[in-house]
Amino acid sequence: MTDPIPSFGAGSSVSGAAAAAEAEVVDICRHLLRIDSSNYGDNARPSEREAAEYAATLLSEVGLDVEFLESAPGRSTLVTRISGEDPSRPALLVHGHLDVVPAAAEDWQVHPFSGEERGGCLWGRGAVDMKGMDAMILASVRDLVRSGARPRRDVVVAFVADEEAGGDQGGRWLVRNHGDLFEGVSEAVSEVGGYSVELAGRRAYLVQTGEKGLAWLRLVAHGRAGHGSQINDDNAVTRLAAAVARIGSHPWPLEITPTVRAFLDGVEEITGVPLDPDDPDALVETLGTTALFVGATLRNTANPTVLSGGYKDNVIPGTASASIDARFLPGREEQLMATIRELAGPGVDVLTDEHGVALETEFSGDLVDTMIGALRHEDPGAAVLPYLLSAGTDNKHFSELGIRGFGFAPLKLPPDLDFAGMFHGVDERVPVDALRFGLRVLHRFLRTA
Repeated sequence: MTDPIPSFGAGSSVSGAAAAAEAEVVDICRHLLRIDSSNYGDNARPSEREAAEYAATLLSEVGLDVEFLESAPGRSTLVTRISGEDPSRPALLVHGHLDVVPAAAEDWQVHPFSGEERGGCLWGRGAVDMKGMDAMILASVRDLVRSGARPRRDVVVAFVADEEAGGDQGGRWLVRNHGDLFEGVSEAVSEVGGYSVELAGRRAYLVQTGEKGLAWLRLVAHGRAGHGSQINDDNAVTRLAAAVARIGSHPWPLEITPTVRAFLDGVEEITGVPLDPDDPDALVETLGTTALFVGATLRNTANPTVLSGGYKDNVIPGTASASIDARFLPGREEQLMATIRELAGPGVDVLTDEHGVALETEFSGDLVDTMIGALRHEDPGAAVLPYLLSAGTDNKHFSELGIRGFGFAPLKLPPDLDFAGMFHGVDERVPVDALRFGLRVLHRFLRTA
């Protein structure tokens, strides 16, 4: 059970509007964290409806018309549009996903769906990925509409399902079946960017201008079935194990994309320390926990994640399979796939279960200038750098409509908080002050973008 949906009303005074919005973002985030919207990836347990209904209620409450859509029962997505001052300008998309990865309660210090506030943070699955940003979007949009202000251009707001399983029933479905809802949209912002890191004592905010491509692969090894006591030189399990070992231990070559080059150059300028991408210890020393994200953007990766084969101790199966989570740099997909097929070897099929394109865009233009301006209004003198995300977002799907995507979920974080390590990790949490900071930045951004 979750708490009843709170009604925030629309009658806060002008003088108290900012304070009311900052209180709202915390309450909204807490409520979202108490909704278990775990996505198990099998479409048998759709989980987004309660969160979507809550978000739709908050948007409708301030007078916005909401399109409530479902790709399947319970796989809920919603879209609304705020009219801007100049409808001739290309529109902006602000989007978030409502699902979260599952969490094992016994591994956490608090229950992962409690929304408990402890040590100045809200704890719960999705606090950083990405219900914190969802709350910031909802609170800033509500504040914008209540104030009577209009953004400079149309702003489309979308909350989608199924991102944590690749988006087949969420972003991809939405784009391919309801693309008209995004007519005129040229740019988008969403998760995993705009957060702060500490570099040589100076705070820097990382705006995501690219992300690696996704290939969830399935290896299927074939062999001769037989009795476990017999000599068998055509064993599917042996063949699979060798293929998995070759792929898992392959030393992928270092390749620096333009986004990563710009990031490394920016870090060197701030710190005065030359960075050698081939020296992981130096990266960790300079970048701290951010090195976890950055290190994976220096090369393609392919990690074995699941093994399956056989059904009885004394039976050699005819087939065995494994899952590989492969991520490729922009422009390097063909290279990655050719290498994996070669490493897999004869007798092993390489099948693609899920695919997502790689993205990379320039760290320039009016929208980037607006992001930088909104951040620096709240944190004067802070550095703002581009970076490449090693994972993926729903920006992949919206790119099918020609929409240029960025990661911009602004958070001012304590230097000792392992933000990167909390994505899909235990004890996920977001500082309350960071939510309030992000609300202020996002509100200014929406009004001026």
